Amino acid sequence: MDKSSYVYILASKPYGTLYVGVTSDLIKRVWQHREGFVSGFTKDAGTKRLVWYEVHADITQAITREKRIKKWRRDWKVNLIQSMNADWRDLYDEICR
Repeated sequence: MDKSSYVYILASKPYGTLYVGVTSDLIKRVWQHREGFVSGFTKDAGTKRLVWYEVHADITQAITREKRIKKWRRDWKVNLIQSMNADWRDLYDEICR
């Protein structure tokens, strides 16, 4: 049985610094970012707000998509976020329900 995987974007604030990541456990991974357990860019930049995510059937698909999005121009990423989340709400509480 395949486990779902996720590509996600975190932001420091609306239209702020963006981070693109991939995980097989979105709730746990975003919690780790929010609590500062992930050292490096996300902790330094304060990217704690989950503003976009996408579900994939397997991790290989998710990794391929993550790599593609990471190469995108910033305005393309902003448009992607706004297509799902025009108000740049933090979606973390919604995924925890």
